[in-house]
Amino acid sequence: MADTEQTVQGQAHSIAVLGGGPAGLGAAWKLRQETGFNVTLHEGAPLVGGNAASFDVEGIRVDYGSHRLHPVTDPEIMGHIKQILGNDLLLRPRHGRIRLRKSWIHFPLKPFDLATRLPIPFAFSLFFDALTAKFRAPKTDDPTFKTVLLGGLGKTMCESFYFPYVRKLWGKDPDELATTLAQRRVSGSSLPKLLKKIFGQLPGLKSPTTGKFYYPKEGFGQICTGFAGAAEASGAQIALNSKVVGLKLDGNRVTELTVETPSGPQTSSPDKIWSTLPISTLIRAAGDAVPEAVKTAAQNIEYRGMILIYLVLDTDQFTEYDAHYFPEAAIPMSRMSEPKNYSATSEPKGRTVLCAELPADPGDEHWDLSNEDLGEKMREWIKAAGLSLTANTVKVETRRLPYAYPVYNRTYADNFAVMDEWVASLENVLTFGRQGLFAHDNTHHALSMAYGAVSCLDEDGNFDRTRWAELREEFETHVVED
Repeated sequence: MADTEQTVQGQAHSIAVLGGGPAGLGAAWKLRQETGFNVTLHEGAPLVGGNAASFDVEGIRVDYGSHRLHPVTDPEIMGHIKQILGNDLLLRPRHGRIRLRKSWIHFPLKPFDLATRLPIPFAFSLFFDALTAKFRAPKTDDPTFKTVLLGGLGKTMCESFYFPYVRKLWGKDPDELATTLAQRRVSGSSLPKLLKKIFGQLPGLKSPTTGKFYYPKEGFGQICTGFAGAAEASGAQIALNSKVVGLKLDGNRVTELTVETPSGPQTSSPDKIWSTLPISTLIRAAGDAVPEAVKTAAQNIEYRGMILIYLVLDTDQFTEYDAHYFPEAAIPMSRMSEPKNYSATSEPKGRTVLCAELPADPGDEHWDLSNEDLGEKMREWIKAAGLSLTANTVKVETRRLPYAYPVYNRTYADNFAVMDEWVASLENVLTFGRQGLFAHDNTHHALSMAYGAVSCLDEDGNFDRTRWAELREEFETHVVED
C-alpha cells in the first residue's frame, strides 16, 4: 500500500463516521473544524456517547459506571472540552476507598492512610515482597500478566488485590492474560511506579490537579453531547438509531454502506468510512467478502461484558465517597459509585443512586436475572462488605454492556493483527478508538486517537498512512488512569 491514501479523483466529498462514542464524536467535530468535507456520523443507539453516555434514573443523572476526565488529558483536547462545556466542567476531588483485608483504604492511595489503616504485618509483607519481588519472581521465557505483576509487586499485593480483582474483571486466571494488560492497565505495576503514585499525593510533591478529576455538571455523557452539538453546529450530520449492518466491497474498496433505521435499511456510498465500532463488528458487516482467516480471528477475539445495577435509595446520600472498590472474590461487583457525589449535587432531596459494576457475559449466572433480583443481590453484597445499608430501595434499573472491555488474553494479539491487517488493506476504511483498536483506554485517549486521525488527513482528502502508523505506536503507550 502507498504511504499516502488517495481519494477518488483526488477529492474527498463525504466521510461516514461509525459509532457515536468519544472517538467518533471527536472525529466528526474535528473533521468539520479542519476540512470542508461532508461528515455523517451513524450511531446505533437513540443517544450519543456509547459506554460514555449519561441518562436519568429517578431524576438523578447517572453514567454507565464510574467515569472521570483525567487532568493528564492533552492540553489541546482539554481546552476544547472546556470551551464546549464552559462552567459546566467541574474540578472535583477524588474521594474513593478500596477494601483490602477487610480494611478500608483511601483510593487513590495515600501514605498516611496506608500507614494507619493497614494491619502492620500485612503492610510489612506488602513492602517486603515488593522490594524483593524482582529477585523472587519465577523465571520464565513465556511471560504473562501473572509473571509480570509478581516480578513487579510481589506475592502479597498480587494475591491480596490484583489477582482476585483480575479474575473478577476479566473472568480469567492471571496466567491466561497477556503482558499487555499489565503494561496498559496497571499504572503501578512495579514498586517504583507504585511509590511514585503514593508519594505523589504528598503536599509539596503534588500538582494542583493531583488527586482531582474533571466531571461535567450533567453527567460524564455531557462531554459527548457537547461534542455532538458542536459537530452539528459545524455542519456534521448525526444519525441516531442508525445501526451499521452491511458493507459492500469492490476489490479493496468499500463502495456501499448499509444501516438499519426505524424506517428500514438505508444505503449510501461515502468516499471514506472511519469506524470506531468493535473491529470484529466491522468485519462481520462485510459478510462474505471477508477471508476465512479474518472471520476466524473475529470469532476468537474476546470482549468482557458488564451489568450495571442502579439501586435507588430513599436517602440524600449513602456515603461521602464517590466510589468503592471491591477486589475480593466473595463480592461479585468490582466497583460501586454514587453519582451525586461526582457532580456535588444535592438534588433531588431524599434520593440517591448507587451504581454497581458487575463483570459478566451473556449466559453467565447473573446476565438474565430480573432487575429486582439483581437489586436484592446488590444489597446483600453491600452488607457483606461491611457497609451499613438502612435506606429503602425505591427502584432498581439495570443496563447490560456486552462490549465493556477488550480482553487481552494470550492469543488476542495474533487475532487482532489478522483483523487489523485486513481492515488496513481497505483503501477507504480507517478503524480507531477504544473498540476499533482493541484498546482499554480512557476517554481522553479515545479523543487523542480521533484528533490524530484528522491530523493525517490533508485538505485534498489524502490520508497519510505513514504518519498514522507512527501515531498507532504512540497509542500503544497509553496507560489507563484509574
